[in-house]
Amino acid sequence: MNPGIANLIVSLRSAELPVWNTCDGPDLSPELRVRGLTDEMLSMAVFALNPFEPGCSFTTWIIWNLSPSPLVPEGIPPQDVVTAPVDAVQGTNDYGSIGWRGPCPPPGETHRCLFKVYGLDAMLDIAPGTGKHDVIDAMRGHVLGFGETAAMYSR
Repeated sequence: MNPGIANLIVSLRSAELPVWNTCDGPDLSPELRVRGLTDEMLSMAVFALNPFEPGCSFTTWIIWNLSPSPLVPEGIPPQDVVTAPVDAVQGTNDYGSIGWRGPCPPPGETHRCLFKVYGLDAMLDIAPGTGKHDVIDAMRGHVLGFGETAAMYSR
Protein backbone atom coordinates (compact mmCIF):
# COMPACT_ATOMS: atom_id res chain seq x y z
CA MET A 1 0.00 0.00 0.00
CA ASN A 2 1.31 3.44 -0.92
CA PRO A 3 1.59 6.04 1.83
CA GLY A 4 -1.47 8.27 1.82
CA ILE A 5 -3.60 5.70 -0.02
CA ALA A 6 -6.44 4.31 2.11
CA ASN A 7 -6.92 0.56 2.20
CA LEU A 8 -10.36 -0.31 0.83
CA ILE A 9 -11.77 -3.68 1.82
CA VAL A 10 -13.55 -5.20 -1.18
CA SER A 11 -15.65 -8.35 -1.03
CA LEU A 12 -18.05 -10.42 -3.09
CA ARG A 13 -20.89 -12.70 -1.99
CA SER A 14 -18.55 -15.70 -2.13
CA ALA A 15 -15.19 -16.88 -3.43
CA GLU A 16 -16.92 -18.46 -6.42
CA LEU A 17 -18.92 -16.34 -8.84
CA PRO A 18 -22.52 -17.53 -9.13
CA VAL A 19 -23.54 -18.85 -12.54
CA TRP A 20 -25.70 -15.74 -13.15
CA ASN A 21 -22.49 -13.60 -13.22
CA THR A 22 -21.00 -15.73 -16.03
CA CYS A 23 -21.55 -16.74 -19.64
CA ASP A 24 -23.52 -19.78 -18.42
CA GLY A 25 -26.23 -17.49 -17.05
CA PRO A 26 -27.51 -14.00 -17.85
CA ASP A 27 -23.95 -12.61 -17.29
CA LEU A 28 -24.99 -9.94 -14.77
CA SER A 29 -22.30 -7.74 -13.28
CA PRO A 30 -21.58 -8.94 -9.72
CA GLU A 31 -22.40 -7.21 -6.45
CA LEU A 32 -19.34 -5.69 -4.78
CA ARG A 33 -19.12 -4.55 -1.17
CA VAL A 34 -16.64 -1.80 -0.30
CA ARG A 35 -15.51 -0.72 3.18
CA GLY A 36 -13.03 1.97 4.14
CA LEU A 37 -14.40 4.79 1.99
CA THR A 38 -13.70 8.29 3.29
CA ASP A 39 -15.56 11.61 2.99
CA GLU A 40 -12.80 12.89 0.68
CA MET A 41 -13.63 10.26 -1.92
CA LEU A 42 -15.99 11.77 -4.49
CA SER A 43 -16.24 8.77 -6.82
CA MET A 44 -15.17 5.16 -7.35
CA ALA A 45 -13.80 3.28 -10.33
CA VAL A 46 -13.83 -0.50 -10.75
CA PHE A 47 -11.76 -2.68 -13.05
CA ALA A 48 -12.32 -6.42 -13.43
CA LEU A 49 -9.53 -8.51 -14.95
CA ASN A 50 -9.31 -12.13 -16.05
CA PRO A 51 -5.64 -13.18 -16.12
CA PHE A 52 -6.59 -16.44 -17.87
CA GLU A 53 -7.63 -14.66 -21.05
CA PRO A 54 -4.91 -13.71 -23.58
CA GLY A 55 -2.91 -10.66 -22.51
CA CYS A 56 -1.35 -9.90 -19.16
CA SER A 57 -4.22 -7.76 -17.82
CA PHE A 58 -7.28 -8.74 -19.86
CA THR A 59 -9.94 -6.31 -18.66
CA THR A 60 -13.53 -7.57 -18.59
CA TRP A 61 -15.20 -4.53 -16.94
CA ILE A 62 -14.40 -0.84 -16.56
CA ILE A 63 -16.82 1.41 -14.68
CA TRP A 64 -16.22 4.84 -13.13
CA ASN A 65 -17.96 7.87 -11.63
CA LEU A 66 -19.77 5.55 -9.23
CA SER A 67 -20.92 7.31 -6.10
CA PRO A 68 -18.73 6.21 -3.17
CA SER A 69 -21.00 3.61 -1.64
CA PRO A 70 -20.52 0.47 0.43
CA LEU A 71 -22.45 -1.46 -2.25
CA VAL A 72 -22.00 -1.66 -6.01
CA PRO A 73 -25.25 -3.38 -6.98
CA GLU A 74 -25.51 -6.45 -9.15
CA GLY A 75 -26.84 -6.24 -12.69
CA ILE A 76 -25.52 -2.90 -13.94
CA PRO A 77 -26.70 -2.82 -17.56
CA PRO A 78 -24.12 -3.00 -20.37
CA GLN A 79 -24.48 0.59 -21.57
CA ASP A 80 -21.97 3.42 -21.66
CA VAL A 81 -23.94 5.85 -19.43
CA VAL A 82 -25.87 4.16 -16.64
CA THR A 83 -28.65 5.83 -14.63
CA ALA A 84 -30.10 2.76 -12.87
CA PRO A 85 -29.52 0.94 -10.55
CA VAL A 86 -26.71 3.51 -10.02
CA ASP A 87 -25.30 6.48 -11.89
CA ALA A 88 -22.02 5.56 -13.59
CA VAL A 89 -20.06 5.55 -16.82
CA GLN A 90 -18.65 2.39 -18.40
CA GLY A 91 -15.75 1.85 -20.72
CA THR A 92 -14.88 -0.55 -23.49
CA ASN A 93 -13.54 -3.83 -22.14
CA ASP A 94 -10.90 -5.97 -23.86
CA TYR A 95 -13.64 -7.93 -25.65
CA GLY A 96 -14.50 -4.65 -27.42
CA SER A 97 -17.88 -4.29 -25.70
CA ILE A 98 -19.32 -1.98 -23.04
CA GLY A 99 -20.02 -3.23 -19.52
CA TRP A 100 -19.36 -6.43 -17.60
CA ARG A 101 -18.38 -9.63 -19.37
CA GLY A 102 -18.16 -12.55 -16.96
CA PRO A 103 -15.80 -15.51 -17.08
CA CYS A 104 -16.39 -18.28 -19.61
CA PRO A 105 -13.63 -20.87 -19.14
CA PRO A 106 -13.36 -23.94 -21.36
CA PRO A 107 -15.02 -27.06 -19.86
CA GLY A 108 -12.86 -28.56 -17.12
CA GLU A 109 -11.04 -25.27 -16.38
CA THR A 110 -11.27 -22.63 -13.67
CA HIS A 111 -10.83 -18.90 -14.29
CA ARG A 112 -10.11 -16.27 -11.69
CA CYS A 113 -11.60 -12.80 -11.87
CA LEU A 114 -9.82 -9.94 -10.10
CA PHE A 115 -11.76 -6.87 -8.99
CA LYS A 116 -9.83 -3.63 -8.34
CA VAL A 117 -11.69 -0.75 -6.70
CA TYR A 118 -10.34 2.80 -6.53
CA GLY A 119 -11.63 5.65 -4.36
CA LEU A 120 -11.05 8.95 -6.18
CA ASP A 121 -11.06 12.62 -5.19
CA ALA A 122 -12.86 13.62 -8.42
CA MET A 123 -15.36 12.56 -11.03
CA LEU A 124 -13.48 11.60 -14.19
CA ASP A 125 -14.12 13.86 -17.16
CA ILE A 126 -13.63 11.28 -19.90
CA ALA A 127 -15.94 10.00 -22.60
CA PRO A 128 -18.19 6.96 -22.14
CA GLY A 129 -16.68 3.93 -23.85
CA THR A 130 -13.11 5.00 -23.05
CA GLY A 131 -10.58 2.15 -22.86
CA LYS A 132 -8.60 1.07 -19.81
CA HIS A 133 -5.35 2.92 -20.55
CA ASP A 134 -7.10 6.29 -20.89
CA VAL A 135 -9.17 5.64 -17.75
CA ILE A 136 -5.98 4.81 -15.83
CA ASP A 137 -4.34 8.01 -17.17
CA ALA A 138 -7.38 10.05 -16.04
CA MET A 139 -7.17 8.52 -12.53
CA ARG A 140 -3.51 9.51 -12.04
CA GLY A 141 -3.18 11.89 -9.09
CA HIS A 142 -6.77 11.27 -7.96
CA VAL A 143 -6.52 7.91 -6.16
CA LEU A 144 -7.24 8.20 -2.43
CA GLY A 145 -8.03 4.54 -1.78
CA PHE A 146 -7.52 1.11 -3.30
CA GLY A 147 -8.68 -2.42 -2.61
CA GLU A 148 -9.09 -5.68 -4.47
CA THR A 149 -10.64 -9.10 -4.27
CA ALA A 150 -10.97 -12.16 -6.49
CA ALA A 151 -13.45 -14.88 -7.32
CA MET A 152 -13.23 -18.14 -9.25
CA TYR A 153 -15.53 -19.77 -11.78
CA SER A 154 -15.28 -23.37 -13.00
CA ARG A 155 -17.02 -25.17 -15.84
